[in-house]
Amino acid sequence: MCGIVGYIGNKQAYPVMIKGLHRLEYRGYDSAGVAMINDDGELNVYKKKGKVTELENFAKVQDISGTIGIGHTRWATHGEPNDVNSHPHYSQSGDLVMIHNGIIENYASLKEGLIKRGHTFRTQTDTEVLIHLIEDIKKSESMKTGHAVLAALNKVIGAYAIVVLDKNDPNTLIAAKKGSPMVIGIGDDEFFIASDASPIVEYTKNVVYLEDEQVAIVRRGEEVKLRTIKDKEIPLYVHELEMELEAIEKGGYEHFMLKEIYEQPRSVKDSMRGRLNAAEGKVQLGGIVDHLGKFKNAKRIMIIACGTSWHAGLVAEYIFEEYARIPVEVEYASEFRYRNPIIYPDDVVIAISQSGETADTLAAIELAKSKGATIIGVCNVVGSSIPRASHAGSYTHAGPEIGVASTKAFTAQVTVLTLMALHVAHAKGTIAESRYRQLLYELESIPNKIEEVLKQNDLIKEIANIYKDARNALYLGRGYTFPVALEGALKLKEISYIHAEGYPAAEMKHGPIALIDEEMPVFVIATKGLNYEKVVSNIQEVKARKGKIIAVVTHGDKDVKGMADHVIEIPETDESLVPLVSVIPWQLLSYHIAVMRGCNVDQPRNLAKSVTVE
Repeated sequence: MCGIVGYIGNKQAYPVMIKGLHRLEYRGYDSAGVAMINDDGELNVYKKKGKVTELENFAKVQDISGTIGIGHTRWATHGEPNDVNSHPHYSQSGDLVMIHNGIIENYASLKEGLIKRGHTFRTQTDTEVLIHLIEDIKKSESMKTGHAVLAALNKVIGAYAIVVLDKNDPNTLIAAKKGSPMVIGIGDDEFFIASDASPIVEYTKNVVYLEDEQVAIVRRGEEVKLRTIKDKEIPLYVHELEMELEAIEKGGYEHFMLKEIYEQPRSVKDSMRGRLNAAEGKVQLGGIVDHLGKFKNAKRIMIIACGTSWHAGLVAEYIFEEYARIPVEVEYASEFRYRNPIIYPDDVVIAISQSGETADTLAAIELAKSKGATIIGVCNVVGSSIPRASHAGSYTHAGPEIGVASTKAFTAQVTVLTLMALHVAHAKGTIAESRYRQLLYELESIPNKIEEVLKQNDLIKEIANIYKDARNALYLGRGYTFPVALEGALKLKEISYIHAEGYPAAEMKHGPIALIDEEMPVFVIATKGLNYEKVVSNIQEVKARKGKIIAVVTHGDKDVKGMADHVIEIPETDESLVPLVSVIPWQLLSYHIAVMRGCNVDQPRNLAKSVTVE
């Protein structure tokens, strides 16, 4: 959840770290800090509550010299956000400092033992306990810092990505991970450590992805050495980054979220590139070819995900069941892992995650694997943990998504899942050839249809201005558009802080209708399809109670237009693919409302992009 950056080389470390922290700020922005060893051997630590800019302003009048350092931007878990609880954290002597992403679950018992041995603690964090433990082992066992890190990590329970800096060894950084991401960039006589590749891509394309329970010893002028926490040496595998620097810049947009909304024609197209050829009637997902037999013989598909990815999974449920004729269950990963689910060896489990690092989804994968299920990953970040933990899968190729509120991730996931369902359906023979080809042509047209919707940005902005002061909102959809109603409500509440709920339109009568009055905006997807007349009836029920209707309709619709307060027209689209087009107005509406309310769109309060802790 937090952002980690480290540097050792021939450059000044601070400029590299502060730029990296800005790029990692989407992972957490409660507080930030840096630690550097200067040429005189002095260890300087600066940390401030608030965003990275607060740290940057504070550091302007400090000694920020040194060619080795570590930095951190925090999403608080243990201890409130303040200067003291900010990372880096000191050991008892102050000779060691550490940054940490994750949660040490047994920190309380470890802390109790350390207190009995004379340790005193400055903070409320579990991180401080770990760095004290490392130093305690180092001194009591007369170990070097690297071996003390190994020994300490064998005593902790939980998740971690850590980097340790030793004042008495100004040529070494020690990094380790379990359950939280960590990547090491290898440059010319310099090394970079980060939670993801965004701080590294500017300097090198050569990276090493740490696996769970691996420790990296990064020494100036030497090759990176990898060991397990059981002190077994392991070979170094260097990967080439596919990310480009331009992809993580705003590119002239006011916010990353707006940029990513407007990138969707391209990101959806990239998700289909090389996989879809409508003219030849082909869908080819290389990642699942070897597992088609598993899909064809599966009695059930289970989809596990969190947040927006869970909504994409709900859309996939409709598509897989309609065309591949396989029963589908969509599970919150956080709930799935803590009950005792019935999992059969012939189950196919699809795990969806933008980051590929979602802690609950990773844990759910391990549970399903232990029962013999086949795991198919659908992720965006190449080299992330979920693809490595899966038997097979497909990347979405949406490009980096920096805005905390997912937009292009949703449409890319739905695109890939649709391709997957059609691939399986065609292989099984459960879809007529004419229908199959029709859907392929429809899919190819989706990027152009999204472009058409984006042209209505000014209209959507006008609607946003009318409802920016609403206290509550209701989103309704039926069939394929019910998950879009859920996603629309999520987008509004997470970035504008307006309470919003999504419902199947017919369920409105079973409770939510009691909330409707002249101040309640009701956002409805009323596109042409099997449920159109039913949705029209639901709109009439809202209007009878003086509710305000904002409707997404098919271009040329007259019935809903005659009763709604506002309509946003989208191109006519096959009902199965309407989610890809109808979600765009809700993304833009949420964005504009949040901006008008003065909210930080890219960094909404209490949230972080990648949830790598429970």
